[in-house]
Amino acid sequence: MKILFVLNSRIPTKSYDDAERVMWWLGLQLHGIGHEPMFLVKKDSVCHFGPVFVLDEKKMLSVQIPEDVDLVHFFYRPPVEKFDVEKPYLITNFENSLEAETFDRNTVFLSANHAARHGGKVFVYPGLHFQDYGAVLLDFPRNYFHFLGDAAWRGKNVRGAIDLASKAGVRVHIIGGSRVNFRKGLRITLSPSARFHGVLNSDGRNMMLNGSRGLLFPILTHEPFGLAVPESLYFGCPVIGTPYGALPELICDYGKTKKQAPHNPGATCTSDVGLLSTKHTDLLEAIQNTDQFKPERCQEYALDCFSAQRMAQDYLQLYEAVLNGKPLHAKAPSMPEAPDTSFLPLGE
Repeated sequence: MKILFVLNSRIPTKSYDDAERVMWWLGLQLHGIGHEPMFLVKKDSVCHFGPVFVLDEKKMLSVQIPEDVDLVHFFYRPPVEKFDVEKPYLITNFENSLEAETFDRNTVFLSANHAARHGGKVFVYPGLHFQDYGAVLLDFPRNYFHFLGDAAWRGKNVRGAIDLASKAGVRVHIIGGSRVNFRKGLRITLSPSARFHGVLNSDGRNMMLNGSRGLLFPILTHEPFGLAVPESLYFGCPVIGTPYGALPELICDYGKTKKQAPHNPGATCTSDVGLLSTKHTDLLEAIQNTDQFKPERCQEYALDCFSAQRMAQDYLQLYEAVLNGKPLHAKAPSMPEAPDTSFLPLGE
């Protein structure tokens, strides 16, 4: 099958961008099992396993799609005024909507929570291409914790991660942020418990994760998914964070992902791969007792549930549906009201 992946960005990415990495890994996996991925992306993109076409955002999409393509897979929400695609298609939505709106019937969300908050049901968990991560050293000395994500965004709550580390008397290494931040208002973080590394290359990131006791992830928003979670689990790091967005699906339901009823977002939940709570006392106890979480179990879980192979199989089922003319949602997913965008609580 010839599949055209479309994204208004460049590939491969050198950063931690979710859509670019997930698209790349999915294409690589599909190529490995005999499909033919192609890419319609921004200028200066390259790919060693499929042809690349340059996306012109001023033109209608239909004139940019090769005639022999069987299916088009968008990794962003294409502008309505340019969307005139007649080929079978689907759209993976990576974002949280900030306003009341209706989504295409062929929209795929990133988690059950992400789908439900946008009025939908269809989702596919992103999967990792584990070969990109190098060697995992489960027996390596683990002497600190880590935070992985865009530290400049307040919703990721790097301050909360640093505060927890300070109160627990441990160090936290911040991957994806700097001590002085000008991007979203001046912020200078002086805590001696934190060390900032900025955006590391893959070798640097892997080295940091191999020495970490766990991911501190006290987010204050409903995360659609969060690649930092399976990445950390793969390196044997349990996740200690807040029960918001997709996290209760990913941490509390080992072996039962996709099958559980929605989790109460205010409740504490534990599993053998982490703990989620809105209470500082619970989070601090988990940080001080990380020996209860076994690195081997964390990695086993990541391999079982968050591989690119599993992701590809999930998407192939959806591809079959749209190729047979069946929309993914019986009716268009819809958010009748704008969501509350205020930050979620993290109590004492």
